[in-house]
Amino acid sequence: MEFRTAGVIGAGAWGTALAQVAARAGLDVLLQAREPEVVESVRQRRVNEAFLPGVVLEDRVQVTADLADLGACDVILAVPPAQFMRSTLQAFAPHHRTEVPIVLCSKGVERGSLKLMTDVLSETIPEAPQAVLSGPSFAGEVARGLPSAVTLACADETLGEALMWTLSAPGFRPYLAADLIGAEVGGAVKNVLAIACGMSEGRGLGRSAHAAIITRGFAEMTRLGVAMGGQAETVAGLCGLGDLVLTCSSPQSRNMSLGLALGLGQSVEQALAGKQSVAEGYESAPAVRQLAAKMGVDMPICLAVSDLLSGETTVDQVIDDLLSRPLKTERE
Repeated sequence: MEFRTAGVIGAGAWGTALAQVAARAGLDVLLQAREPEVVESVRQRRVNEAFLPGVVLEDRVQVTADLADLGACDVILAVPPAQFMRSTLQAFAPHHRTEVPIVLCSKGVERGSLKLMTDVLSETIPEAPQAVLSGPSFAGEVARGLPSAVTLACADETLGEALMWTLSAPGFRPYLAADLIGAEVGGAVKNVLAIACGMSEGRGLGRSAHAAIITRGFAEMTRLGVAMGGQAETVAGLCGLGDLVLTCSSPQSRNMSLGLALGLGQSVEQALAGKQSVAEGYESAPAVRQLAAKMGVDMPICLAVSDLLSGETTVDQVIDDLLSRPLKTERE
């Protein structure tokens, strides 16, 4: 199984970084962008000034505005925001060839349906072989070739190994897993928890509180992943714990920076104003909350973040409510 060309749907920061990775891995890459200014910027200056300024793209990366142009590619990396994944895949479906695998690289739970991205792909392009790419990685660092490791989840071991070797590039190391659900849940929930960590940082609650949010948040993530049919060991890997630690530990994370602004006293509207890319945790929090209720999973930190973002509570009330919860064993 050999892949020579890659199509990347979505030219945000992460999509552009993955285009760089694929090019460095030796693939000819076609990056699809919705924004005319991105197409012009890449064609004229070899830089995505809107979403990944300062990174000169490899010569193997070309850009298009037309999804149909990706129909000839050997592998597709789907990187639109999670809430636009369905409409994007529906638009691409007429151009997809049955045998071409689609690697889902966006993290989140679809609002309304409460579906994971693999469910969305199954419903829009059911014949497509599936894989999930997730793990601790900041787009700017990956694009510049700094070392990073991610999970590549694929139920088909032969396909998974082929994709792993295909996407392996200097500084970019995929680790193969078979558990797509665990990989997806980790990637979706960590964004919500990062908002909580940012909020704690903004309020000056200290490193002990920060560590507690990460650890208890990881317990919430694991409970949901297992309840949905994923494996705890997958969530404990790069796509869960690894991504959680990274996203909760640096203002480079859009989600943590949103929480930081809230902790410093800004309203949700003020914190989001002027942002070109909306934090996925903001979009996914209501869906994670509903999913937890549907699955009967206790996720107090994620629920508190959802309430805060919807205006149902305040930062100080969230802190008081979490600290006044009944004491219990650590496994509960």
